[in-house]
Amino acid sequence: MSSTGGGRKPKPSGRRRPEGDEPNGEPGGEGGPDDALVLIAAAATELAKLAQRHRFEVLDYLLAMTRLEADEQLRARSRRKLS
Repeated sequence: MSSTGGGRKPKPSGRRRPEGDEPNGEPGGEGGPDDALVLIAAAATELAKLAQRHRFEVLDYLLAMTRLEADEQLRARSRRKLS
C-alpha cells in the first residue's frame, strides 16, 4: 500500500487573526460572521416550528432564545460597523 501526502501535519503558527479578519479576506463578506448569524437565525426559526408542531415546549423556547440571540448579535455587529 502506498501513502499519499504522508508526513506530519504542520503545527499552527500560534498567530491569531485580528478580530473581524476573515479567512477569505472580506470581513462580513460572503461566508462571514453576518452570513453565519443570518443562517443560524433562519435555521432556529425552522427548527422552532418543528418543535412547536410536536409540542416540544422546552426546545421551542430554547430555539426562540437562539433566534433572539442571533438577531441581537447581528444588530450589535451592524452598530459597530456604523461607528
